[in-house]
Amino acid sequence: METIVQSLGMTAGATPATRRRFGGTWPQNLAAVAIGSALLALSAHVQVPFWPVRLSMQSLMVLAIGVAYGGRLGTATLLAYCAEGALGLPVFQGGAGLAYMAGPTGGYLLGFLLAAAAVGTLADRGAMRSRTSIVAVLLLGEALIYLPGVAWLAVLFGPAKAVAFGLTPFLPAEALKLALTAAATPFLRRRAH
Repeated sequence: METIVQSLGMTAGATPATRRRFGGTWPQNLAAVAIGSALLALSAHVQVPFWPVRLSMQSLMVLAIGVAYGGRLGTATLLAYCAEGALGLPVFQGGAGLAYMAGPTGGYLLGFLLAAAAVGTLADRGAMRSRTSIVAVLLLGEALIYLPGVAWLAVLFGPAKAVAFGLTPFLPAEALKLALTAAATPFLRRRAH
């Protein structure tokens, strides 16, 4: 909990610049985390018909949270989301609780946290100034979602099945979501400042 509090800039030593960077006072930051985790939970339950598998909006929302919130607030949002799911709240796509988190989707949940942290930190450091750099940062975010996700599936089911069922069918949808996030990035970054 202390890490989340520090991430939100709620500590006594938070400077005015820190408060501005994370959206304002600690109540505003806490509200941003609540809104972000709620939007992420909602995105888990949005399924769009697509080929070859249905498209969930979670990875798009994770990347958007990183872009808009930055590293620390984005990380706090993903930690809050995972904590909500661990407590049994219906924020995940197909279940809740610690047992669900240790199942096949556990690696992707870790990847969500890593992606939001990395994309947010790079956005904070000005790494998203051109179209090329935006796409590169978002590709890194996608890789950070899928590497632990597929690796955990490989532990559970073997590498061939992990790639065949946990990566390949999702590539067309991820390309579309990456393009949408890249197009929205300038707007998201303006809203963050």
